[in-house]
Amino acid sequence: MTLWPLGIYFTIVVLLTAGMLILSALLGERHQDPATGIPYESGILPTGAGQIRLSAKFYLVAMFFVIFDLEAAFIYAWAVAARELGWTGYGEIALFIGVLLAALIYLARLGALDWGSARWYSH
Repeated sequence: MTLWPLGIYFTIVVLLTAGMLILSALLGERHQDPATGIPYESGILPTGAGQIRLSAKFYLVAMFFVIFDLEAAFIYAWAVAARELGWTGYGEIALFIGVLLAALIYLARLGALDWGSARWYSH
């Protein structure tokens, strides 16, 4: 088993990345204006602190959203190939959705989806 093509590919990637960074540093524009470093979004100057502490529950709900959204992509892929998969595929996706539903019910009972209650922290 030869790994020299992988080594050549890795070397080319490293050289190309280094070359782009060096060329960007040499040819890129330099701005010395004080306004360059000021945060600016949608034409509105920022107000308040940029260091807002968010609850850990915010991140937890965000992770749940990403996970369940990814599962929706799997279900969509199944729907595209549903006719070729037949009843076996239907049974597998029904089991998959059942596991997702069980996980959602578990999270709801645990209180992980409740923003206002402190019940989740007591476990």
